[in-house]
Amino acid sequence: MLGYDLGAALALGSALGVCRVAAAELLPAIERVVVTKMNEQAGTGDEGRSDP
Repeated sequence: MLGYDLGAALALGSALGVCRVAAAELLPAIERVVVTKMNEQAGTGDEGRSDP
């Protein structure tokens, strides 16, 4: 998994009444943890990452 569609995640948060500033601040950190864990479960780890 590469990552979330953060635009869609912000729109969903907005529809649920989440403060946009809080969502914009927290979503990237949450995304990192979720993607890392999903990749670990899939057995891919960080091998597929292209950033340093």
